[in-house]
Amino acid sequence: MKVVIQRSKEASVTVDDQIIGNISSGFVVLLGITHEDTYEDIQYLVSKIPNLRVFEDENGKMNLSLKDVGGSILSVSQFTLYGDTRKGRRPNFMQAAKPSVAEDLYNKFNTSLIDEGIHVETGEFGAMMDVKLTNDGPVTLIIDSKDR
Repeated sequence: MKVVIQRSKEASVTVDDQIIGNISSGFVVLLGITHEDTYEDIQYLVSKIPNLRVFEDENGKMNLSLKDVGGSILSVSQFTLYGDTRKGRRPNFMQAAKPSVAEDLYNKFNTSLIDEGIHVETGEFGAMMDVKLTNDGPVTLIIDSKDR
């Protein structure tokens, strides 16, 4: 699994002109799933993401986690994170998991975050979405669960 995490002041996701998820302070998490991913990858990311110390403390140092500040997550499935652009000009998405597998893992990822006490809003799996956010910092991190 690959995630792009963006610290945000606010964020929302819209499908068919309807806002279906929005958060104030927290993370926008773009989640890419490959066909080799398992529940073990979910566990790794769920233990890592809410505990990343990327929010500023009273001294202006990035010392506080999402849990510490009571932040939320806007989770958006993003198969294009597995786009291979090495050949030609059109990305190849062969490394992205099939939708039926990816949707199940995406839902388990979100449920696991909720089980950790994190407020999670989501996009709609497989839909064309408009994602809006106000970056905070900006702070943007990329994590690949295979790079442990």
